[in-house]
Amino acid sequence: MALQQERKAELIEAFAVHENDTGSPEVQVALLTERINELNEHFRIHKKDHHSRRGLFKMVYKRAHLLKYLREHDINRYRALITRLGLRK
Repeated sequence: MALQQERKAELIEAFAVHENDTGSPEVQVALLTERINELNEHFRIHKKDHHSRRGLFKMVYKRAHLLKYLREHDINRYRALITRLGLRK
């Protein structure tokens, strides 16, 4: 269920703010979004997997807080990120 190393490296490279960046809010939100999307697919098949659903809720909560931080500190980076990830329709 965890992200493949290649896919994770692609996401980090695509959303990195600077070279060797793995911890910026953009990278963290992109990785969380990918995991959330994978879990949503998992729940389409396994509807009664409530233990994993709790982990999904925790990830959604963490992503929301990272997005809130980014929105409050740099609105332009926030807007660019939600556009790239397709969030907030």
